[in-house]
Amino acid sequence: MPSPSKSAGQNNPAKNPPFEEALKTLEAIVETMESGDLPLETLIARYEEGTRLARICQEKLADAELKIQQLEKTAAGEIKLKPLEPSED
Repeated sequence: MPSPSKSAGQNNPAKNPPFEEALKTLEAIVETMESGDLPLETLIARYEEGTRLARICQEKLADAELKIQQLEKTAAGEIKLKPLEPSED
């Protein structure tokens, strides 16, 4: 059973590393797991950390994509943010 402090820390944005750091750590975790030299308990812990980092990366990419979609070039060539239009999903 996960401890309450652990689950609360996962939702804390201050604990989220920058995208580049999260991706680098995720890549290192994958390399370590692929080596096949880790005990099962360590593999499980690495997998949990990897899924957390993958979720962080996905969220940061989605935020960046939204910001890019909001940029609009004016006729004079200036870039400005356009208002976010609600999606009709």
